[in-house]
Amino acid sequence: MSFELPALPYAQDALEPHISAETLGFHHGKHHNAYVTNLNNLVAGTEFEGKSLEDIMVATAGDASKAGIFNNAAQIWNHTFYWHSMAPNGGGKPEGALAEKINADFGSFDAFADAFKTAGATQFGSGWAWLVLDKDGSLKVVKTLNAECPLTDGQTPLLTMDVWEHAYYLDFQNRRPDYIATFLSSLVNWAFAAENFEAAKERKAAE
Repeated sequence: MSFELPALPYAQDALEPHISAETLGFHHGKHHNAYVTNLNNLVAGTEFEGKSLEDIMVATAGDASKAGIFNNAAQIWNHTFYWHSMAPNGGGKPEGALAEKINADFGSFDAFADAFKTAGATQFGSGWAWLVLDKDGSLKVVKTLNAECPLTDGQTPLLTMDVWEHAYYLDFQNRRPDYIATFLSSLVNWAFAAENFEAAKERKAAE
C-alpha cells in the first residue's frame, strides 16, 4: 500500500489568527503532500515498500545512500506529529501527571518553556524543537536539523514545533521568536502531549 497524506485534525482555518489558513494550505497541502509523493516514488519496488514510516526511518537513519528515503519518510512523520501538537484554543500549561513530570525534571514549567523557546530559536536553519521522554525516563528538550527525528535515537517524542521557515513565514515573517512564543501561549496541544506521555509509560511498564 502506498502512503497517503493524512488529513489535518482540524479545519484549515482553525488555528487563526495565529496560523493562517493560507499557511496550512501551503504547508500541509503542498509541502507535506510532496513528501508523500516523493516517498512513494522512492520506495516503489524496494525492500521498504509496505513498511511503516517508523521502520523506514530507523532503517535508513544515518545512511547517506538512503538519505532521500529517510528525509521524506521522516518529514511525513514529523509533520503529521506537528499538526497534532497544535490545537484550536491551545496553549497554556499542561495538567496532571505530565505537569508534575515537567516540574520534577525541569524545575518548573517556566524553565521548560525557556528551554523549549531556546531550542527553537537557536536551531540554525531548518529543523524542529521537541519535548521528548528520554531513554533514562527523564523529560528533555531537544532540537533536530532538517528531517531528523528523536525517535531514531530511542527517544519518545511528546510534542514538536516546526521551525522551518515555511511553517511561520507568511504569518510572522522573520520573527521566529514571536512564532515560538505564540506556539506555547496559544497553539500547543497539551492533551496530545499527555496522551503520548501516558502511552510511553504504559509501554515501559509492559517491558
